[in-house]
Order: sequence, then C-alpha cells, then structure tokens
Amino acid sequence: MKSGKTHALRTRVYVDGYNFYYGCLEKSAHKWLDLRALAERILANVPHGRDGEPAAYELVTPAVKYFTAPILRAFAKSDDSIVCQNYYHDALVGHLGDEIQLIRGHYDARPSRAYRWESDKPPRECDRVEIWKVEEKRSDVALALHTYSDAIRNEVDQIVVLTNDSDFEPAMRMIRQHTPTIIGLVAPIKPERANVNAKLQMQAHWIRRHILDDEIARSQLPSVVPRPQGAVHKPLSWYRRPDLLIPIFDESKRVRRSAGAARKWLNQPCAHLGNRLPIAMCEQDDTAQELREYMARYAEEFRV
Repeated sequence: MKSGKTHALRTRVYVDGYNFYYGCLEKSAHKWLDLRALAERILANVPHGRDGEPAAYELVTPAVKYFTAPILRAFAKSDDSIVCQNYYHDALVGHLGDEIQLIRGHYDARPSRAYRWESDKPPRECDRVEIWKVEEKRSDVALALHTYSDAIRNEVDQIVVLTNDSDFEPAMRMIRQHTPTIIGLVAPIKPERANVNAKLQMQAHWIRRHILDDEIARSQLPSVVPRPQGAVHKPLSWYRRPDLLIPIFDESKRVRRSAGAARKWLNQPCAHLGNRLPIAMCEQDDTAQELREYMARYAEEFRV
C-alpha cells in the first residue's frame, strides 16, 4: 500500500494475456512471470487517481484477473508449449492462491481466404489465398464484462488494465459513464515500440505507456513453486539458455537417476562449485563448460 491519502483506492489489475504475451514476452526468457509482483512494481511508479492526482491504493482480492486461452496443439510453436503453459498456470495459482483468478477463453481455428500481401498493390488487386484463421474467443468479452461488473458492483475504486487492444474501448467508455471508477491503462509494449492505442488513451484517467524488460525480469516466480499436490518447476525451455541447460539436465538425470533428484541438485548451492547454483551456471558458455567438466570428473570418480 502507498502512503499519501487517508482513503486507499481499492484496486484490481486485469491482464489481457494474449496482448501481453505478444507485446512483452514472446521470445523472452522471462515468461515465468509473477503477475502480482509485476503489477506492484508498475503501480509503485505511476500516479494514481483521477487525471494523475497522487493517491494511495491497495490491491483487493483477487488482486489480478488473468485472461488467457489454452494453446491449440496443432498451432503450438514447440512440442512442449502446451505443457509449459499448464505448468505456468499451475505455478501462478500455487504461488498466488486467492490473489489471482484465471479466466479462460479458447482459440478457434478454421480454413479461410485472405488477400496475399504485395507491397506495390492495393488488396483488391492481390490474389486470394487459402489460410488458417486463428482467433482467441471469449477472452476480450470476458475482460470487458469483468471490469464493468466489478466497477458497477462497487468492488473496486480503480481498475488497472494491461492491454493495448482497441476492442476494450467500449467497456472503458461505459465504466466512465456509469461509475466513478478510476481507469488506469498500462500498455504491454516495450519502450522502443511504444504506440498506445489512441481510443484507449481517451478513456483512461492515467496511462503507463510501456513495460520495461527489467521490471519483468525482477518479477519472476520462484523456479520451484511448492503445492500440496506436488511442486511445479519452471520449464527448462523457458530458461535463458535451454541449449546449455537441457543437455546438462539430461546428464544430471542420468547420474542422479531421476528427474527430481537432478532438479534438486541443479537448484541447490554446490560447495565444489564455490556455492554457486548449477542451474545459474547454465546461462553462459564459460560457466556451463566449467559445470560440464565438474560433472565429468564426478561421473569418472564415482563410475556413474
């Protein structure tokens, strides 16, 4: 909570998962993101209140509503995409509990036709080609309904929405017309590409025009999230250098004789390596090579 005014604005954060992923996380090594921690980090550096007035705030449970959709297997970018997404969702709930609510939509894929893009021709002069049209369904509608419902039922004094999708503009306009709720807009865009949707800007009381890579990097979930039904581990392919980590993990699994034992060893300081974390040594070529050499000596000494 921020100090400043006697009354703290009851605040909830709404994350457009699709918009956020493609604006900030695609091809990033920081997908294992604690959304609540990121929200607090951003809120600590923006003015609150109407028209940027200083104001105190407090996050109310659930602090974050996260709108997402399960990946379609036929369109997954890698073999483990679906598993990784499931692990991430489990880790969010395991770590944040009642502080986060996942609202799931779905993807719809169907054959369609579209104009082939040619730089020197208008669309009507371009050939039409067969394509797969993939659309996320229900998530944008759910985002609009949840924000409006929470505002109209007086659950919050302030909504903070992470999106740059113009489809959300009608909901923002209705919230302003029918409630006194303050609308904060955080565009999930990197600073070098910052281009906030003009329609959304017109309806927001305050705007954050980008999200910094450093803010995301400093808002990561623990690599191992304990849960009553079993711990959730950050997927190996989501680390900075999976090309270095995965072969080392496989060798560690062979030596330690189980994936669980391998993960435990990788995530504990090793006295023989200067109390460094083996998994952290897999982020650079030189330290990964040092780790491989140590593992080879260990395997030779104990004949494993």
